[in-house]
Amino acid sequence: MPVTMSPWLDLEPFPAIDLRTGFWRRAFVAKVEMIASMASGAGSALDGLAKPGEILAPPRGLHPRGPLSHGFWRSFLMFVGPGYLVATGYMDPGNWATAIAGGSAFGYQLLFVALLASVMAMLLQALAARLGIASNRDLAQVCRDALPRPASLALWLLAELAICATDLAEVIGTAIGLKLLFGLPIAFGTLLTAADVFLILGLQRLGFRWIEAFVMALLLLIAVCFLGQVVLAQPDWSAVAAGLLPNAAVLTNSTALYLSIGMIGATVMPHNLYLHSSLPQTTRNIGQTLEERRRAMQLVTLDTVIALAVALLINAALIVIAAASFYAHDHREITDIADAYKLI
Repeated sequence: MPVTMSPWLDLEPFPAIDLRTGFWRRAFVAKVEMIASMASGAGSALDGLAKPGEILAPPRGLHPRGPLSHGFWRSFLMFVGPGYLVATGYMDPGNWATAIAGGSAFGYQLLFVALLASVMAMLLQALAARLGIASNRDLAQVCRDALPRPASLALWLLAELAICATDLAEVIGTAIGLKLLFGLPIAFGTLLTAADVFLILGLQRLGFRWIEAFVMALLLLIAVCFLGQVVLAQPDWSAVAAGLLPNAAVLTNSTALYLSIGMIGATVMPHNLYLHSSLPQTTRNIGQTLEERRRAMQLVTLDTVIALAVALLINAALIVIAAASFYAHDHREITDIADAYKLI
């Protein structure tokens, strides 16, 4: 008998996917089938969709009930998760460093840049997720099939470099945080941070949904902490509202423009597009009919918008805190997290 803890953790329609066996086995089988279909001259990936009125068997390992088997909001709870995994890439130490530097140097003026970057990210991530659902292929597979081989290799190398750069920022940023909080040496903190990989591997044994729940819990904790910091900082809310509007000073001041480019570059993560194009179709039952796919696209888009809105609120909170705590008190040369920690 299936165990149901909540609509979001409903294990009956979406059982836990064991990445050690089922997930990779299905991925391998799908890859082999795709290569075989390409070799035999089969049509596009959309040919695998059911014709009107036809019901196809669901992918192996997922429950037969698809996104149309429940009401909209219950189905939405079942699709919550991938957007929050992607949202973690929009809250790395690079984002926080540029947000602190921008808030301390220009007050609330760069809030519009954070808003613009987040809207761009929502659009790109939603398009990537919808591509995966519509085609049954992720962005990397589509690029490989649509582009010449040199271009595909170049994109692969750029994605690998982006992943390495992001992971480096995550590891070093966490090590800096451990040093500030507990006085641990950077080298030891780096090794301890690298050990987090084994924690994630351990969570995979419980199922992919538990990894999503763990990440969402961490994001909630971060949001609560920064909300408390905003309350303590007592910002000028009229200035906050004005900062959300476009400001020509961002383009006329070279330093502000430089920080704005850094904020956009730290927000829009290209490798997250590859990840998000794969997660919904490999961890959810998106159905086989066109109606089910359309509903799945709606649910994934809503999940993406809400998750990245949370990331926007956290990044905007950092700018507000820096503006209220540093800019308002003439501390306008804050460029790293360690300086901000000392002053706060």
